[in-house]
Amino acid sequence: MNDIWQGVQEAISLIFSADAEVMRIVALSLAVSISALVLSSAIGIPLGVWLAFRRFASRRLAIAFLYTGMGFPPVVVGLVVFLLLSRSGPLGWSGWLYTPKAMVLAQVIIAAPIIAGFTMVAVMAVNRNLRRQARSLGANNLQVTIAVLQEARVGMLVAVLAGFGRIVSEVGAVMIVGGNLKGSTQVLTTATVQFTRMGHFEQAIAMGMILLTLTFLTSLLWVLLQGGALQES
Repeated sequence: MNDIWQGVQEAISLIFSADAEVMRIVALSLAVSISALVLSSAIGIPLGVWLAFRRFASRRLAIAFLYTGMGFPPVVVGLVVFLLLSRSGPLGWSGWLYTPKAMVLAQVIIAAPIIAGFTMVAVMAVNRNLRRQARSLGANNLQVTIAVLQEARVGMLVAVLAGFGRIVSEVGAVMIVGGNLKGSTQVLTTATVQFTRMGHFEQAIAMGMILLTLTFLTSLLWVLLQGGALQES
């Protein structure tokens, strides 16, 4: 127990002393996660809105594929991206393997379906009477869509937060495609694994504490947004 407490104390010291290695890992983690979140949102939000509004023959099949994507095993995603980016793969010419770009790509594949799925559900949950009322007042299709999205905005923000939570805590896929290379592709999750294996528990605890703080802040924002939506309703 004393060893654990000592590790926590040393971890706190590393964080508040702005240890260079810790700050570098945190900076890269945020850069990769935010980049992946922006790209995932740019793909997932329009896709979710489109699936919520459109009616076509294979819509149920498309939604089934989307739900499957929401549950993609990260290690499988990492394997697929690795094979795509390897020298013998179709994207081997890019030179992305074992770079932050590969990590962003893997995280986008993981998070985009989650954002799309939550966005679709949020839009579909809007009372259909809103569309009828808007059309009865002379609104065109674009105006009706804007009104529905305005009503679903909290759910869509929650979708983005859910995607970020999945991205920032990802370890399997980024370990495979990034290689966990010190100084270039080491992020909070992979650094925690490596430091633990090396017996550097104070650094591992520091990484874990920062990661938990980011996850908590994301969850807190999620709860506040949901609470706001409940109060409005």
